Amino acid sequence: MDYGELGLKVGLEIHRQLDTKKLFSPVPSELHDEVDFHFERRLRPTMSELGEIDQAALEEFKKGRTFVYEGTYGYSDLVYMDEEPPHMPDEEALKVSLQISYLLNATPVDEVHFMRKIVIDGSNVSGFQRTAIVGMNGKVDTPWGSVGIPTICLEEDACRIVEREDGRVIYRLDRLGIPLIEIATTPDIHHPEQAKIVAKYIGDALRATRKVKRGLGTIRQDLNVSIRGGARIEIKGVQELDMIPIIIEREVERQINLLKIKEALKERGVREDELEEKFHDVSEIFEGTSSKIIARTLKRGGKVLAVKLPKFRGLIGFEIQPGRRLGTEMADRARKYVKGIFHIDELPNYGITEEEVNAIIERLELGERDAFVLVAAEEETARKALKEVLQRAREALQGVPEETRRALPDGNTQYMRPLPGKARMYPETDIPPILVTPEIKEEILAKLPELPQARIERYVREFKIDRSLAETLVNDERDELFEELIERGVK
Repeated sequence: MDYGELGLKVGLEIHRQLDTKKLFSPVPSELHDEVDFHFERRLRPTMSELGEIDQAALEEFKKGRTFVYEGTYGYSDLVYMDEEPPHMPDEEALKVSLQISYLLNATPVDEVHFMRKIVIDGSNVSGFQRTAIVGMNGKVDTPWGSVGIPTICLEEDACRIVEREDGRVIYRLDRLGIPLIEIATTPDIHHPEQAKIVAKYIGDALRATRKVKRGLGTIRQDLNVSIRGGARIEIKGVQELDMIPIIIEREVERQINLLKIKEALKERGVREDELEEKFHDVSEIFEGTSSKIIARTLKRGGKVLAVKLPKFRGLIGFEIQPGRRLGTEMADRARKYVKGIFHIDELPNYGITEEEVNAIIERLELGERDAFVLVAAEEETARKALKEVLQRAREALQGVPEETRRALPDGNTQYMRPLPGKARMYPETDIPPILVTPEIKEEILAKLPELPQARIERYVREFKIDRSLAETLVNDERDELFEELIERGVK
């Protein structure tokens, strides 16, 4: 692909746990599976200091879920049960975050001000996450040019999820409050491989401090991707460095194909006012059906509802990523209410016969290019699911909707929620501003560690060892032991 011609823009957000005590409480930042107590909460959105409610928070609230929190004595205290005000931030975590700012060519702030970021998916008991800017205006140099790092933030990590049930989510409190460094780049990345280079450089700078945690779940990389004519898409939870280029390539492919669907709908003359909330009960068509899903639903007293999508036939089944179609995106939206949908482009299938399909076409009075979507569920639930399908169909007329998506293991992505906005931030009133004095900055600069790549080059140059051995020593963090042995004269 010609990414320059496509106008590709990518920004990174890298989150890494610090290996210190919890940020606002002096308890250890360790994970434990032992459960000593639990409690339940319901969360709701609040207005930001701008007097607005964030749409992503509102979307989570509409799910109406109950959150269960499990804790372990000694590792989950009253602060992280939201029953006690936060203590002052951990001094070591704050100094490490300032050190990282210098390593990324950024300018540390003179005062640290914590803010509250509204998060009501249950991952924070309080309904918000505390975050503060500690460094600004850094950069990473790459073969494609410099990439800016406008902000480096220190924040608290969220609970870890244990189990999802119908209407309930179970979280473990042990991860909540572990200090987390968040590094955001400007959208100056214009090639998938450039994104990988930037992420690796930032990862090396973090590891140089020797105060970041290692292992699965300790680092999370988010991508913001857009192309010309498309939209900014936030992709959450990229775990592996090598997956970054693949996920970007797949998102570019998705946006290109969604723009093709937009043009096809425009050529067909589809109007938004044609996508009406008219839901048809077609349950009687499926009396004696071979579809196990539909038969089970009808046996429980549910309904089969259908909605007409004028001139969408052939486009719902249009592949936008390998193995994923516009219909998949509609199903992702509906999944907050039902497990899946049926649409005309994939039928007959799943036990639904051609005769049943033709009966629906006749009932809905569909033209040659018209499509339908079916949902089998309790009637009110089915209506809610089809409303989500209609909303995604309306968005198809505009091309690429702005949204937050989760990274999947195969490199594809899946809808999570609307893109969050600025309306979710407001000041933290329990923590006073923290001065970063010149003395503190001088102390940090005096102890600034050597970056891993510089250390590898030095080992090859000074000790005449093979580069692969030098990389192994540094990447496995055995370099300090190596240098100690050298000082002792061990050969």
